[in-house]
Amino acid sequence: MNLTPKEIVKYLDEYIIGQKEAKKIIAIALRNRYRRMQLPKEIQDEITPKNILMIGSTGVGKTEIARRLAKSLDLPFVKVEASKYTEVGFVGRDVESMVRDLVANALVLVKEIHKEKNKDAIEEYVTKKILEKLLPPLPKMASEEKKVEYQKSYEKMRERLLAGELDNLKIEIEIPKSTLSFEDTNLPPELARAQESIAKIFTLGVNKEQIKKEVNVKEARELLKNEASEKLLDMEQIKQEALKKAQEEGIIFIDEIDKIAVSGNNRQDPSKEGVQRDLLPIVEGSTVNTKWGPIKTDHILFIAAGAFHLSKPSDLIPELQGRFPLRVELDSLDEEALYKILAHTKNSLIKQYQALLSVEGVELEFSDDALQAIAKYAHNANQKLEDIGARRLHTVIENLLEDLSFEADEHKGEKIVIDRNFVDEKLQEIIENEDLAKYIL
Repeated sequence: MNLTPKEIVKYLDEYIIGQKEAKKIIAIALRNRYRRMQLPKEIQDEITPKNILMIGSTGVGKTEIARRLAKSLDLPFVKVEASKYTEVGFVGRDVESMVRDLVANALVLVKEIHKEKNKDAIEEYVTKKILEKLLPPLPKMASEEKKVEYQKSYEKMRERLLAGELDNLKIEIEIPKSTLSFEDTNLPPELARAQESIAKIFTLGVNKEQIKKEVNVKEARELLKNEASEKLLDMEQIKQEALKKAQEEGIIFIDEIDKIAVSGNNRQDPSKEGVQRDLLPIVEGSTVNTKWGPIKTDHILFIAAGAFHLSKPSDLIPELQGRFPLRVELDSLDEEALYKILAHTKNSLIKQYQALLSVEGVELEFSDDALQAIAKYAHNANQKLEDIGARRLHTVIENLLEDLSFEADEHKGEKIVIDRNFVDEKLQEIIENEDLAKYIL
């Protein structure tokens, strides 16, 4: 995670158009985490993350900025919606479950890192297991001559296996009998432990049971990788690392925080204020018990986001407002920004559709004026209907390419150029007819 703020912003620019201020603030927040970890322990504990409140309409890139960063830097990340939570004592999700979700995410992340580190040992374990099935071991009393012959056959078989020549060969392997999963990270740890005990009662004697399954060698590789991971990886170490990673590097993105703000219009809803008060100790810093162990939330970075159309940040309780000292307002996307999202982002929708149709042998090409027309229609739809930002591009392009996607098999081997005329022909009538646009776009 040793990237400078400029490097972080440069990376984000590949995927997200504009929003320079939001990118800058988050880049500084993440760099400050790295800086903090380089300091003496006594100072580290004093420095808490500066949580961020992002204000902007849907589809302008609030979630994407946080999600992209977490993914690129291998950080534990969860996105939750504030409106899904209920006050303690009411039926529904309690706010602590977001921290348990974060630890679960960190466990998956750390386990994958350990798998990658032990990739060679896991591959060797799997290869050995498959070779045992393909070439049964020699009897102990075999002669030296037989042992030499066997070793030669073994090495030859190993070479063929690693070259993929035996992938379609059928073998019989033993795998643990699958059982029902009782895991639920949204449960309080006491209930989760009780649930595990019940699971053990129901599966007593079953977990150790192996079932035989006939599969081809390629499938056997994947099935045996799980077994290899369980045997070769230190799960206790992974658990401890995951707890530490979630605690020191975790990001919790709380979307729709404006939905729990208590404005003049919804003062009669005390449960919203209750959710805010439940959220407060977690954001301030407290210890949350999880089934994997306790985790302190003091150094988790919280990013809250909301459109704030019907309320404003000052409608949140003062204590919670104070825990989000960094505020940034994201810009609405104009026609030019929508065009750049199509033409210049690394993961643009255009590239995605080109890849999808290439599976059918169709080469799809968009002219520059077609991209400008798509951006124009998407922007017009946002102006006439509700502004949903870049998400409008999904509905516009889906309608534009609907017939082509349906008939793709008839165009195998063809190169199809989408120009401005094609776009106008498909979309002009829909955009101009406001009633039709409401249903289709």
